[in-house]
Amino acid sequence: MNPFYTLPQKHKKTVIGLMSGTSADGVDVALVDITGSGLTTEIELIVFETIPYKPEIRARIFDLFNVETARVDDICEMNFMLGSLFAESTLAVLEKSGVSPTQVDLIGSHGQTIHHMPSASTPATLQIGEPAVIAHETGIPTIADFRVADIAAGGEGAPLIAYPDYLLFHSPTQTIGLLNIGGISNLTVLPAGKGIEAVHASDTGPGNMILDACVEKITAGAKHYDENGNLARKGTVCKPLLDKWLAHPFFELTPPKTTGREMFGTTFADNCWQQIQTHGISEFDGLATVTTFTVESISRYYTDFVVGNSPLDILYVSGGGAQNPLIMEGLAKKFHPIPVVDIAEKGLSGDAKEAIGFAILANEAVHGNFANVPNATGATCRKVLGKFVYP
Repeated sequence: MNPFYTLPQKHKKTVIGLMSGTSADGVDVALVDITGSGLTTEIELIVFETIPYKPEIRARIFDLFNVETARVDDICEMNFMLGSLFAESTLAVLEKSGVSPTQVDLIGSHGQTIHHMPSASTPATLQIGEPAVIAHETGIPTIADFRVADIAAGGEGAPLIAYPDYLLFHSPTQTIGLLNIGGISNLTVLPAGKGIEAVHASDTGPGNMILDACVEKITAGAKHYDENGNLARKGTVCKPLLDKWLAHPFFELTPPKTTGREMFGTTFADNCWQQIQTHGISEFDGLATVTTFTVESISRYYTDFVVGNSPLDILYVSGGGAQNPLIMEGLAKKFHPIPVVDIAEKGLSGDAKEAIGFAILANEAVHGNFANVPNATGATCRKVLGKFVYP
């Protein structure tokens, strides 16, 4: 029997959300019970785990980010290899949780973005992690490739989490901000008492991407991030360098706008690192400045594009940046008196939030519900997102 025909009949489904973010640390696996759909959606997170990539796999993924050297045969091979790794990660988490694959109704996989160019003369994006492999190796119906329908309709193909954010967090009385600080930072704004048409969201600029790259350089690869902001705390912000980075043209663009490694990836991080050295400041001063760059770019986005129309009542933060106390302290100062709160206080894992979001998007696709937010992506119309793959 056609699973995509029978699944909408189920009021409660067990769904897996899969993704690998811009930091390409590993496969995020969220096992979720989803009840209902659309505005009746309710979730219960059963388990979340990140399965780290082996260093050689992560290195190969990073090779694909380089437009000068990436080879089409390597992209082709990694598409299928990552599909298999996504499937292996799914099965490993299920086995550890005591859940049989036959008990899982659906997988929603974002995949791994290797290039995103929605503003090109021919707008395009590419996520790899072949869903046909995932569906075959797990035996679970899979929906993937969520960005492309929005781009086909003239949108940026991101941010996609704005719709799950609305389903889970909209409030009749509070204007809520949902800030995710991964490799890139993005902010969703849910105006109090308004419908989906009022939701707006955008990338604000770098999140942890440049900071992580600088930490790897300072520690010769021994560390991949600044745990608790301890290294940056040893330094002092270099304001001339901070101002130079904040003059990047991305920050002048009006929303909706998206960014990624194409703009703030290895080349930008290398330039930042070189400028830290040529300014004659310490490595710790450099990390303090990079950390402040993330905080300041978020704050400026809010000041320039949000506060005039939708001043926030509260800001919830998720992603790796929420675990950096120095970033959280900086945000608290910039947004005062607006409370800046780790989303964990709402009972939702900040690490799992985006993977949960793709489980929700898969559930919405099964029900034929529109799941992009044109006010956030710039698309000309609402679209059902995702491609359906039979097991």
